[in-house]
Amino acid sequence: MKFPKPHTLKEIATIISTEYVGADDFPVLGMNEIHVVEAGDIVFVDHPKYYDKALESAATIVLINKQVECPEGKALLISDDPFRDFNKLTKYFKPFQSSEASISTSAKIGQNTVIQPNTFIGNNVVIGDDCIIHSNVSVYDDAVIGNNVTIHSGTVLGANGFYYKKRPEGYDQLLSGGRVVIGNHVDIGASCTIDKGVTGDTTIGDGSKLDNQIQVGHDTIIGKKCLIASQTGIAGCVVIEDEVTIWGQVGTASGITIGKGAVVQAQAGVTKSIEGNKVYWGTPIQEARLELKRLASIKQIPRILEELKKLK
Repeated sequence: MKFPKPHTLKEIATIISTEYVGADDFPVLGMNEIHVVEAGDIVFVDHPKYYDKALESAATIVLINKQVECPEGKALLISDDPFRDFNKLTKYFKPFQSSEASISTSAKIGQNTVIQPNTFIGNNVVIGDDCIIHSNVSVYDDAVIGNNVTIHSGTVLGANGFYYKKRPEGYDQLLSGGRVVIGNHVDIGASCTIDKGVTGDTTIGDGSKLDNQIQVGHDTIIGKKCLIASQTGIAGCVVIEDEVTIWGQVGTASGITIGKGAVVQAQAGVTKSIEGNKVYWGTPIQEARLELKRLASIKQIPRILEELKKLK
């Protein structure tokens, strides 16, 4: 998430009431999660396991809960609770805006696009040409929808990511300030839920088709010409490359990659990254051809045992 204008390290430290290491005028351009950070971004880290990863990342400002040596060319924000202060920055730069109309006056809607009754279109939404948005769809703030897109009834674009920190008093949510971005010629079925990115974008590429009742988690990237069947649950920060086919009731772990042209058969559990141009099934996920050969071999065990008895 980029800020509307550049800020200084001192200004950011003042917003969240933290100490800092670095020049007062050190430039701060935005804030992002570690998998999408760029130079000028703030990244937060609150666990020793990830200190090195954050300090060595592309981010040039690290919001951290420990006094550490500041890497050259970077700056630090020292906080007793980086998670809390990252949320403060999200609230400051991306506050919730209530709507006063079913279709916001700040929304931009293209030519020949049809929006059926009882649909909600939030603030700063952009919808392209020749789209059909059916009734009872909710498109939250800042979503971007391309041309020739069809979205069926009951679908929600832009709900918060499912990202929580466990505390003694309960679970604390990491606020989402990102977007949903839908490409051209995309079809989205009924009752799908596509969460916005925490700081970046949840993206569905050109020509992809989603069936009914599909969940897409925060910051996930779905490539071009993908086909995803009903009741699939895709976790956050997943990368699905182009021309992937996922059949019904598949579930994925977070942070994995499904390679280009892969086929994932029904009810599989994608527990790890998998290569493209292969067919997979089962939980944990296995290449289908190899698993079928293994099962065929197992079925031969009773016959082999009978043969061994005859030899005795």
